[in-house]
Amino acid sequence: MPVSMHPMPTSPLSVEELMQVKQQSLALELLTDGRGLSRVVPGPEISSPGLVLTGYTERFPAERIQVLGETEIAFLNSLDAERQRQAIELFLSFAIPLVFVTKGQEPPPSLVEVANQRGTPVIRTALRTSEFYTRIKPYLEEHFAPSVTMHGSLADVFGVGLLFVGESGIGKSEAVLDLIERGHRLVADDMVIITRRGNEILIGRGHHLQRHHMEIRGVGIIDISRLFGIRAIRQQKRVEVVVQLEIWDEGAHYDRTGLDREVVDVLGVPVPKVVVPLNPGKNITVIAEVVAMNHLLKYAGVDSAALFNARLQRHLRGTAEYLEEDYE
Repeated sequence: MPVSMHPMPTSPLSVEELMQVKQQSLALELLTDGRGLSRVVPGPEISSPGLVLTGYTERFPAERIQVLGETEIAFLNSLDAERQRQAIELFLSFAIPLVFVTKGQEPPPSLVEVANQRGTPVIRTALRTSEFYTRIKPYLEEHFAPSVTMHGSLADVFGVGLLFVGESGIGKSEAVLDLIERGHRLVADDMVIITRRGNEILIGRGHHLQRHHMEIRGVGIIDISRLFGIRAIRQQKRVEVVVQLEIWDEGAHYDRTGLDREVVDVLGVPVPKVVVPLNPGKNITVIAEVVAMNHLLKYAGVDSAALFNARLQRHLRGTAEYLEEDYE
């Protein structure tokens, strides 16, 4: 059964929203008149204009946020008035979404003047350039990161993020509830929002309206943090294993050795998948704990199934050699 995923469109980010959200943490100050605050930041990339200030525009990424650090401001201040204005007009002739000036520097007056004419917002930050990059990049990358929603339940089991998926009503929430009672932690129930960070990290979290509530059929909506305490929840967790619950099918093939490994593609990242068939008397909670511990073993370089298979192969080779030498 394929795992159900629904891609989430990336929400646009305006300069005004960026200013409001990060004004305090980045010590931001608007230097222009505000006419360009409705401009949209198209992506998480940030650049320094560098060579464009000298006149070279061939490979200038004008669609990115531009940062004027100490070097760029010092270069502009080293030019005479005419050359300075020409450099600034060339720089701002592109449809730049936003210009930051770092380290609380005072930009040339012509920069603010031309920026007002072009409707390009110029914002000053008191942070040093390197610190500014360090603080703003995670916010931009998270905002523009590709995301999907998945119907399931995400739990932190022994530090491993297990995402339980399966048909509606199969018992995903009940399995996670039992894990919580055993001391593990709930991340999200019913709807899990998964975001890709970098090339291979998937971070799962719940919708902000859920607030770690669960729906248990026959009981209703319950608040996990109030019932089990703050230690029973966490805000987000890396998704490391998908546990697919399904009704036992006698005609289906189920992995019994751990050698036939399955993966599921989530946002281009292959995630190990374990299919657990359900039948009366099966202890899903203990199986989930074993899945988590087995994943930790593999992460540490110990693959139990592969080691057992290798030992069996060595034994079979020894038996074959013995029979080959028995000539009676």
